[in-house]
Amino acid sequence: MKPLHHIIKKPLVTEKTAIQKEEGRVVVFEVAKDANKIEIKQAVEKAFDVKVDDVNTMIVAGKVKRVGRQFGKRPNRKKAYVTLAEGSNIDFFGV
Repeated sequence: MKPLHHIIKKPLVTEKTAIQKEEGRVVVFEVAKDANKIEIKQAVEKAFDVKVDDVNTMIVAGKVKRVGRQFGKRPNRKKAYVTLAEGSNIDFFGV
């Protein structure tokens, strides 16, 4: 298995993901593009000491951006929606 920091890049904390976390025990991470669901599940369980029920992944296409006459494209990225087991919780801010 790859190191954890190569699989999980960062948590995605937005208003939408905060609502999903409160209502449905779903936490969202940006992950490596070549990581599969099994690796993501093992990495989250090991890194945060929680039990994972389900992992859903999606690839988000990068936007085409323009600077003057030049066009460029942001890189594609992969998101993982991780559903935690009943009683499991991940607190990113430690409040």
